[in-house]
Amino acid sequence: MIRFSHANLFRKGVKTIRLQIDESEEYEDIQITIQCPRIDSRLSNLIEQIKQNYIPLIGLKEETTYSLIADDLYYIESVDSKTFIYDENHVYESNKKLYELEKLLESTHFIRISKNLIVNTMYVDHVRALFNGRFEATLTNGEKVIVNRHYAKSFKEKFLK
Repeated sequence: MIRFSHANLFRKGVKTIRLQIDESEEYEDIQITIQCPRIDSRLSNLIEQIKQNYIPLIGLKEETTYSLIADDLYYIESVDSKTFIYDENHVYESNKKLYELEKLLESTHFIRISKNLIVNTMYVDHVRALFNGRFEATLTNGEKVIVNRHYAKSFKEKFLK
């Protein structure tokens, strides 16, 4: 069991935050319990960050259905009216449209970078400027994606956040 305590973390209200992690092979699932006198803006932000890491998506591959966690995905692409979900090493097909997935993932690290692609900025390793206001983003798995100039400003804001 790991314990962490930080006194006077907040200037007002709660004076101590204790983080207790109980790791055991006995547990099959992760359970997070927050005990607090009230939910303030900082705690609300923390809750949203936790939620966005565990958005489930369904992917199909070779007639098998997989449960995917959004945080593990690199990008989602639409090609010929089909939607594909990419993680580090695999490609899955989704029965949802790109705009539906974009809406579902709007509070996460995903951002639209072209008409047919949304990318998880957590997996962008580096970005290089191209001509005509476009960018080339290299992902941590080595793949390169193009950020169209129409989406460049919102991408930069999200990527630099």
